[in-house]
Amino acid sequence: MTNQPSIVDRNRLLERFLEYVRVDTTADPNSDQYPSSLGQLALGKRILAELIELGLADAEQDKHGLVWATIPSNVVGDCPVVLLNAHLDTSPEAPGADVRPRVIEAYEGGEISLEFNHAKITVEHCPALAELKGKTLVVTDGRTLLGGDDKAGVATIMELAACLVENPEIPHGPVRILFTCDEEIGHGTQQINLEKVAAQVGYTLDGGGIGDIDEETFSADMAIVRFTGQNIHPSIAKNRMVNAVRAAGQFLSELPIDHLSPESTHEREGFLHPYDLHGGVGEATLHLILRDFDTSKLEDYRQMLDDLAIDVESGMPGLRVTVETRRQYRNMADGLKKLPQAVELAEQAYAKIGLPCRRSIIRGGTDGAMLTEMGLPTPNLSVGQHNIHSVLEFACLDQMVSATELLVELVQLWEQNRS
Repeated sequence: MTNQPSIVDRNRLLERFLEYVRVDTTADPNSDQYPSSLGQLALGKRILAELIELGLADAEQDKHGLVWATIPSNVVGDCPVVLLNAHLDTSPEAPGADVRPRVIEAYEGGEISLEFNHAKITVEHCPALAELKGKTLVVTDGRTLLGGDDKAGVATIMELAACLVENPEIPHGPVRILFTCDEEIGHGTQQINLEKVAAQVGYTLDGGGIGDIDEETFSADMAIVRFTGQNIHPSIAKNRMVNAVRAAGQFLSELPIDHLSPESTHEREGFLHPYDLHGGVGEATLHLILRDFDTSKLEDYRQMLDDLAIDVESGMPGLRVTVETRRQYRNMADGLKKLPQAVELAEQAYAKIGLPCRRSIIRGGTDGAMLTEMGLPTPNLSVGQHNIHSVLEFACLDQMVSATELLVELVQLWEQNRS
């Protein structure tokens, strides 16, 4: 463990974070634009100005809204280029406009009452609170999410950039910074050019709490089931109407609930999750996500949907049911095997700052999963997020400080890890 005082400016880190979360960057899944919301461009422009102020000469916001910059190497010779990534958008699953963060200094323990809707953050529903007594927390007022996912990551990377610029005696190779858009709706890596990234290893700062090194994710597909019936006025519908809504309801009723559902699974268990249904008598569409750590099982889930579609279709003459699946992302574990140092050096960095860590799995995905599949090994690191995608979301400043300290050590370790 290093005995040197921290170079992280926690007040500056907090102020950046508070300013970032006040910008509405909610991703819009119904938009055909990229990025899907103007707030992401606005926040990116603000961050670009801060990067330029730090003196990063190549800082830019590209035509897609992605923000790029490089902290140049300050040592002689070639070093691995390290990419640090976070996303600018926030989830559409909870309101994200007019965020009003509240800072709780030295959290005293117990439940946290929010201003609106009688909302409370409790230890019962968030066990991590029990470990945060005395820490500085940032909460919402109960009307909106906070946006710590992933503005905690954005603020942490920005503080790391400031620390390295202000402390040139810290040896490091090139550090590539990339802030992406629309991660929450599955498009975070859509506009990334790995040749432009030009890195040998990457890290996403998009994890909860502190101490987790996420080295494995779900493999993921999306399924779209379309029910085509025959609409006609109900007064003359006998033997003529084919109701797509009823067909969709029957299909849903046959999906497993006590197993292979999010409500009934945990740890390494996969699931099929219906999350959107819309339409009418003539046509209805059901969207599902398929998830498993074992990629081969996604084909089993697809076959289950195909078989169910045939059963529902055969029981309703005139009905047509089709199933389309779309690949989303794959378990990052396979890609990380190509560069074991990506995780090993993160573990060493945790040891240097005196914090325990663990290799973890994510029942979901990150941009790191996509980057790893594209060829850039990119595990995910903790950055103080809690209760994400919820009006009960909060962030821990102390954990964000630790995440920044971790990055300071990590970039030094990669400078020492020359081939």
